[in-house]
Amino acid sequence: MAGSSGRWRSSTVGLGLPVDLNTWNRVLLLACLVSVFVDPLFLFVAAVRAEEACVERRDRGLEVALSLLRSMADAFYIMHILIRFRFRFTTPYLLLHFCLDFLAALPLPQAFIWVAIPNIISGSNMSPWIHVAGFSMLFQYLLRLYLIFPLSDQIVKATGVLMKTAWAGAAYNLMLFMLASHVLGSCWYLLSIGRQVECWKKVCNLGHWDYYYYCQYEFFDCGTVGNPTRAAWFQVTNISNLCHPTATASFHFGIFSDSFSFHSSSSTFFNRYFYCFWWGLRNLSSLGQNLLTSDNVGEINFAIVIAIVGLVLFALLIGNMQTYLESTTLRVEQWRVRRQDTEQWMRHRQLPYELKQSVRKYEQFRWIATRGVDEEHILKALPMDLRRDIKRHLCLDLVRQVPLFDEMEETMLDAICERLRPRLWTSSTGLVREGDPVNEMVELPTGPLTKLQRLFKVLETNVCYREICQRNDSGEVSFDQLGQSNRLLTRETWDRLGQLIKGQVEGSILLEEF
Repeated sequence: MAGSSGRWRSSTVGLGLPVDLNTWNRVLLLACLVSVFVDPLFLFVAAVRAEEACVERRDRGLEVALSLLRSMADAFYIMHILIRFRFRFTTPYLLLHFCLDFLAALPLPQAFIWVAIPNIISGSNMSPWIHVAGFSMLFQYLLRLYLIFPLSDQIVKATGVLMKTAWAGAAYNLMLFMLASHVLGSCWYLLSIGRQVECWKKVCNLGHWDYYYYCQYEFFDCGTVGNPTRAAWFQVTNISNLCHPTATASFHFGIFSDSFSFHSSSSTFFNRYFYCFWWGLRNLSSLGQNLLTSDNVGEINFAIVIAIVGLVLFALLIGNMQTYLESTTLRVEQWRVRRQDTEQWMRHRQLPYELKQSVRKYEQFRWIATRGVDEEHILKALPMDLRRDIKRHLCLDLVRQVPLFDEMEETMLDAICERLRPRLWTSSTGLVREGDPVNEMVELPTGPLTKLQRLFKVLETNVCYREICQRNDSGEVSFDQLGQSNRLLTRETWDRLGQLIKGQVEGSILLEEF
């Protein structure tokens, strides 16, 4: 994928899409998820009018909205095919993936809703359209689900992760589980209508009606409600009572009885959808343990599918959620282990209480300041030129605050910035002790300092700079000239120098080793 990213980039730009491969893959993945969410909603187009014992296409506005959403998703599939044709290697694509992409891009649900269903309903046998709707859209739906997995793999290979944050990854896996509940609830709704029609057909085939009241399957289309023959047949048969789940013992609805007991097939779209979604989520989470099936083979197989899919998806959800959420607390756990190791070490070495408190305070302060992020490790992993630019951005303004450094050339300042290292000091921490050799320079961006009034002699080999940094109470920095005396620091001079090398510091410092 890395080798072909340039070709993908040029192809997308050539088609008027100013995006690269990774961005396009994420956009296409979003379009795929929208598509697999919209497709099951087509199953809610049909509704049962229980009091008339017929099936109807209830909401034309819903059909229009779903068709528009599905057409927008199809446009991304078509654009994906065009982008693939801009590849240099067209023949392998035609042999392997073009047929799958072409079948996935076909507007089958729209064609079925607006072309096939009206012809089927107006025919002599209306009931098979329910099964045709299920199998035709199920094939393309499974195909689009299949195409999501290689697309996700491409994103992971290119960027290392599917989602940029841990919480987004956890939400993505939870969304997939909810999507499966949405699909199962929609299928359960359509199968419940088919189960109701099956009961009507069984009553219709009893065969004890005379010729005038002869039953026809087309009576189950709500478009024939005004037919006098159907009206007479409906009054004689009392079919609405014979096929009610609570009023018949000859026909068992099994797992579909709830659909009619709560009138979900006769209510509004939102009532039907959310009840079916809750049914799918409840049974998928419980692995179908509460399902009481009849002796119908198709119904039993559907319950088996719910149990297996629920078991697999629930295991994947728990595993992926645990992985993503553990990544958010990984640094906290590492810090906790480090604290335990430090406590055991201090107890083993029998450190006094004051030293233990100082160590604990420093560890706590470092965690608050860095949250476990090792800045030096991050910088070392970067290329030299990028590391130099970052160091210059972080340190150049601070170094220029010293007048001596401000007069230096840019190359020398860059060299100084490269030598700077970040450090964190807590309060009452000595930066340098009297008598120690001076082998480093400290730049203090933040933090108050206290004075240390002592005499300090500079060794013969050392040179004391004339510019000594003094921080006043307001936090401003000033530079005082010490004259020509650079061999012996007086008490007054040491008062100012003590501002720099001994203090109560609560913040970060930059340290340069000579």
